[in-house]
Amino acid sequence: MSDLLLVERRGDAAVVTINRPDQRNALGFGDDGDVVDAHTRALNADRTLRCVILTGAGTAFSAGGDLKQLRRWAHDASIRPPDFLKLYEAGIHKVVRGFWSLEMPVIAAINGPAIGLGNDLACLADMRLAAASAKFGATFLKIGLVPGDGGAWILPRIIGWERASELYFTGKIIDAPTALDWRLVGRVVADESLVDEAMAVAEMVCRQPPEVLRATKKLMRASILQGFEDIMSLSARYQVMAHLTDDHREALDAIHEARPPVFSGS
Repeated sequence: MSDLLLVERRGDAAVVTINRPDQRNALGFGDDGDVVDAHTRALNADRTLRCVILTGAGTAFSAGGDLKQLRRWAHDASIRPPDFLKLYEAGIHKVVRGFWSLEMPVIAAINGPAIGLGNDLACLADMRLAAASAKFGATFLKIGLVPGDGGAWILPRIIGWERASELYFTGKIIDAPTALDWRLVGRVVADESLVDEAMAVAEMVCRQPPEVLRATKKLMRASILQGFEDIMSLSARYQVMAHLTDDHREALDAIHEARPPVFSGS
């Protein structure tokens, strides 16, 4: 498998590093979609995995798309609209769908610039920690493009319509303290302690029963799209499932016996 993504297992968590530092971790071209899809499928298939930390190699989280490739496309008269659709579906969209599909909680450890697609990848995470040096932008209009990778759907849900509009329509870059103020990230930490801080959060996540952890993420994702009554029905079905697990019985026994629980995922 390509070394685009490096996966390092740390206990019940995995640190996934976007590994293209010479291009500031640009994504979405060539076989990137297939590589991300293969990795995320493998992560989902590992039922012992309880949390993923997503970060970038080098000094950037991800600077977004590959501007050199975009320029080549812009000057290639042979590429027609159907070709662009296929390129997006197999490339950038497959990258985004892959990360969105992760079933376990994802923590973005944003170690540097997260621009364009990079900002949207950070937004796909369930929790975001930013290094003090991190910067954020949704600069699609600056290169004559719309936010074509799903960001127009997710960014307003995180920071609100007005803030998202400000990022899109002005192309401004904001620093980590501003991102914290806008609730784009949950915490800003020193650069050198970023992954350690993310691991500390991951360790708390990993103490939870793994199957119920995944079910809770599915329920939260469904709540974005479905109405109250639909979520009530889905909650009831998931809760019935949870009541019948060994982990539920183990949690209650551990509380009764004043000891830490040992969850098996069953």
